[in-house]
Amino acid sequence: MSKTLSAAARQEFDSEVKHAFQTMGSGLRQTVTVRNNVVGDAYKFRKMGKGVANQKPAQADVTPMDVTHNLINCPLEDWVAPEYTDIFNAAEVNFDEQQELAFVIAAALNRRLDQQIIDAMVAETAPAGTVATSVGGNNTNLNVAKLRQASRMLNDKGVPGMDRHIAVSAQALETMLGETEVGSADYNNVKALVQGDLDTFVGFKFHIIETRDEGGLPKSGSVRTNLAWHKSAVGLAIGIDIKTEVNYVPVKTSWLANGLMKSGAVSRDGDGIVKLSCTEA
Repeated sequence: MSKTLSAAARQEFDSEVKHAFQTMGSGLRQTVTVRNNVVGDAYKFRKMGKGVANQKPAQADVTPMDVTHNLINCPLEDWVAPEYTDIFNAAEVNFDEQQELAFVIAAALNRRLDQQIIDAMVAETAPAGTVATSVGGNNTNLNVAKLRQASRMLNDKGVPGMDRHIAVSAQALETMLGETEVGSADYNNVKALVQGDLDTFVGFKFHIIETRDEGGLPKSGSVRTNLAWHKSAVGLAIGIDIKTEVNYVPVKTSWLANGLMKSGAVSRDGDGIVKLSCTEA
């Protein structure tokens, strides 16, 4: 294999990574507020407070609402997803190998972005509410009663009904699909039992988080924390979007294919986040 990888080969590899990144995984990046091209090691998301209209007596001076402005600090972290290709194990960096490495690299970085978003919500100490595992029955998994309570908690905080999302485990989805109200067309226009999955229910867009080495949805004993949120409640700051490089490393007689990114996530407003405690078998 040549020690000089052509520019065309590099471009092809990069396009493969981007394609895999755009079309795979849970894609929680699309469910939060994103700030791109951040310069520095942190980004400050702005949170504007609420205002209250007041009555104005005739000819009197107006009274300012004194709306507060808070800055939410979001540190950025550096992440890499490298892999070597030994020169003696491959005659050339061919299309198939590029495709395989592109998928693996994109998957690793995409899951890490998901995890940053999950961890930001888990770290929120003042969410709109926490749905107990006893809602809908003693020590129960995810159910319609829990979803209704999560929806009510967001409604009570004035959170818009659009752009609401929920991240659930595989077991939580299994339990939900067994609920009469989910499976029956009388209740749900999403034919969950026909499709074998669940798209949107009780105003939440569902995202399935499988068991992951990165951590996934946290679990303590038999209780899993599933998360519901509004898009504006979480901020994702990206300093370096996913990019790739392929270099020959002589000391290892190998090619190093690497994906890297600089990003961070933070809860912008706890009023838009609900934690759902669900008991799994």
